[in-house]
Amino acid sequence: MRLTVRGRVQGVGFRPFVWRTAQAQGLSGFVHNTGEGVTIELQGSSSQLAAFRHQLQHDLPPLAQIDSLQQSLLDPLPEAGPFEIRDSSGSTTHAQLPADSATCPACLNELFTPGDRRYRYPFINCTDCGPRYTVTHRLPYDRANTSMLPFLLCPECRSEYQSPHSRRFHAEPTACPSCGPQLQLTDRFGQPLKGDPVHGAWQILQMGRSIAMKGLGGFHLVCDATSAEAVARLRQLKHRPGKPLAVMALNIDSVRAFCEVSPAEAAWLLRPERPIVLLQKKAGADQLLPDIAPGIGCIGVMLPYTPLQWLLFYQALGRPAGHDWRRQPCERIWVMTSANLSGEPIVTTNQEARERLNKVADVFLLHNRNIVTRCDDSVLAVQAGQPLFYRRARGFVPDPLTLAADGPDVLALGAYLKTTVSVLRGTQAFVSQHVGDLDHPLSCESLEQTAQHLLDLTGVTPQAIACDLQPDSFSSQLAQQWSQRLDIPLLPVQHHHAHLAAVMAEHGLHGPLLGLALDGYGLGKNGGAWGGELMMLEGASCERMGHISPLPLPGGDKAAREPWRMAVGLWQRYCPDLPLPPHLAEQPGLPLLLRQLETGLNCPDTTSMGRWFDAIAGLTGLCPLQSFESEAAQKLEALAADCAPLAGGWQVSPANLLDLSPLARQLLQLSDPVAIASLWHATLAAALADWAGRAASTTGIRQLVLAGGCCANRRLLNSLLPQLRDAGLQVHTAQQLPPNDGGLSLGQAWVARQRLLQQ
Repeated sequence: MRLTVRGRVQGVGFRPFVWRTAQAQGLSGFVHNTGEGVTIELQGSSSQLAAFRHQLQHDLPPLAQIDSLQQSLLDPLPEAGPFEIRDSSGSTTHAQLPADSATCPACLNELFTPGDRRYRYPFINCTDCGPRYTVTHRLPYDRANTSMLPFLLCPECRSEYQSPHSRRFHAEPTACPSCGPQLQLTDRFGQPLKGDPVHGAWQILQMGRSIAMKGLGGFHLVCDATSAEAVARLRQLKHRPGKPLAVMALNIDSVRAFCEVSPAEAAWLLRPERPIVLLQKKAGADQLLPDIAPGIGCIGVMLPYTPLQWLLFYQALGRPAGHDWRRQPCERIWVMTSANLSGEPIVTTNQEARERLNKVADVFLLHNRNIVTRCDDSVLAVQAGQPLFYRRARGFVPDPLTLAADGPDVLALGAYLKTTVSVLRGTQAFVSQHVGDLDHPLSCESLEQTAQHLLDLTGVTPQAIACDLQPDSFSSQLAQQWSQRLDIPLLPVQHHHAHLAAVMAEHGLHGPLLGLALDGYGLGKNGGAWGGELMMLEGASCERMGHISPLPLPGGDKAAREPWRMAVGLWQRYCPDLPLPPHLAEQPGLPLLLRQLETGLNCPDTTSMGRWFDAIAGLTGLCPLQSFESEAAQKLEALAADCAPLAGGWQVSPANLLDLSPLARQLLQLSDPVAIASLWHATLAAALADWAGRAASTTGIRQLVLAGGCCANRRLLNSLLPQLRDAGLQVHTAQQLPPNDGGLSLGQAWVARQRLLQQ
C-alpha cells in the first residue's frame, strides 16, 4: 500500500511516528518527505495495514495535522526488508511548512533540570516544539535548508537526530551548548559584556532600563512593566506615546492579578501558538501596570514561548529548585513589545538591531542563529468563544486555510495598512504574516521579500496578481511591476469587496449574499471614500446597495488623525442649529476649519464607519489627536456601558441610505462622555441590524457577511450579532483571519480567482 499524506506533516515528528507505528505492527517499507508532503509505502497483512491506518489518523504527534490521505495498492515485493526512513526528495507542490511552536513540557523539564546537558540552554527544542517557519529558507524542511546549517551537530546530538526512537529525530533546529547557537550580551556599541548573558540582562531590567532581546521572528524590547519610570522611558525612546504595550506573564495565575481570564481565554494563552490575547482589565490594573494601555479597557498578554523568555523569569526568581515555580503566581511582568521604531518593521538581524535600536535599548541580548523570516507576535481576542484576530503572524503562519473549491493559482498583495500577502494554491490559501503599514521604505521592502518567500515556499507560479483599487499604494504599484515582469493579468479589487470576500473564502460561501463592510477607508468604484457599505455579493460580482450617511472629511487624512475635526464636520453637516460643544468651540483651529467646511476646499465626503467613530469620539473630547490608528475608537469602546438604543435614532431611506443624523443630534446635546459612548454603541448596533434586516426582507437573501476594521469592536459585535440573528439572518464573520486589512489579501486573491474562472 502507498499512502500520500498532505498537511502539516514535515518538521513535526511525523516520520518517526510512522516508523514507530510500522515497527509496532511488524510492517516493512519506508517513509520519506516529498514535495507533495509525506509518502509511505507499507507491506503486510490486511489486518496490520488496517491497524496502521487507524493509528495514523488517531494518534498523531501534537503538532501534526493530516489534510488529505490518498491510498493506492501495490504489488507485494518478494523480499521486503525492515521499515526505514529515507531521505527527502522532490520539489515543492503540496508540502507544508509548520509554524513556530512554544517550548513543550518535555523540553522545559530538561531546561530546568540541573545536570541535564541542556540545562539552561536557550535554544532547546524537539520535534514537538521550537522554531520552524522563521528559520526555514525553502522546502523540503531539512536542516540544510534552515539557518541551522552552520551549526554542525556534536556526536550526542547527531545520535539523537538519527534515532527514530528519539523525540529529536530530524528535529532540524536541534542543538546543545556544545554545538549550537550561543547567547551574547552586548552594550549598544556592540561590545560584549562579561558574565552570564541572562543574569546580566536581568540586572539591567532591575535598574529600570530596557533590553533588546532576539526572539524567533524578530527582536523584542523588554522592560519592567510594573515600573512607571521604565515604561515612560521606553515609550519616549521608542516614540510610542499612547499605543498599548504587550506584556508577558509567567502563567495564568500571574495574569489574574491584573486581568479577567475566562476558561476560553486561558486555553488560547496556553496554546502552542502563544498569541497575545486581549484581556479585560481588572480594577487596579492601571496602578499595577502604569501606562501600559492608557484609556483602553484591555491589555494584550502573552505567556513565555521561547526557552530564553522562560530563562528570564527563572533568573528573576533566583533560579529556584524543582519545577513547581512554573505554576505559581509571579509578580514579575515584562513589557514585551516588538522592537522597532514607530512606523518601521520589526528588527531581525544583530547588526540591524544595533543600528536602529541603539538609542532605545540599553543592552542587546543576542544570539548567532539567523532569523530567516520576519514574523511579529499574533494578537487576538476571544469573542463568543471564537478567536477574533487583530494580527495573524507567529504561531499561525504559514498554516493554510482550506478553500471550498480548486482554481487557478493567484498572488495578492493587500493594501496600505496592516498589509499581508496571500497565495492561492489549489484548495489552500496561504496568508502571510503581518507585514504592516506601507508608510516606510523598509516595510515596502519587507512586502516584496514576504511575497517572494511565500511563492518559494508554496512552489506557486501565479496565473494572476491581485491588488487594491487604490493605484498609488505601494502594494498596487508593486503588483503592477510584477504583473509586467511575470506577464500575468493584474486584477484590482475594490477594498470593501475584498474585505467581504475574505470572509466568503474562509467560510466556503459563493452567494448570493448580503455584506456589511464597516471600515475606515477604501477607494470606492465611484472614486469616493467608502467605509460604511451595504453590498450584495455573488461569486466575483459585488454591487453596492447602500451606505451610511456621509460626513465631511476636512483636510483628508488630517481629519482622520484629529477626531475633533470630524466632530465639527458632523455638527456643521447635520446639526448647525445646536450649540457647538465647548471643548470644540475652544479649538484654536476652529475658524479656519469652519471656512474649509463652508467652501468645501479639500473637504471630500466619506461614508466611512471608522470616521463616524472618530467624530463621536471627538464629541467626547477624549482624544483630540490620535497617536495611533483607531486610538479614538478604542477609547470610545472602553468608555461605553450597556444602555438602551435611542428610539428613532436612525432612518433607512428607500435607496438604502442609513441616516444616523437623529442619533448625532441627540449625542451633540449630551455632555457626559460615558453617556455619549454608551448611546452611540447601542443605537449603532440597532441601526445596523435594522438596515441589514430590511435589505434581507427586500431581497429574500438571509446570509450576511460582516467585515472591516470596525468589526474588531467587541462591544459593537456583542450587541449587533444577536440582533442580526434575531432578524433571521445567518451571519458570517472573520474567525481565522483579522476582519481588518490583515485579511484583505485573501479576499483580493479569492475575487481574482473567481474572475479567472468566469473567463
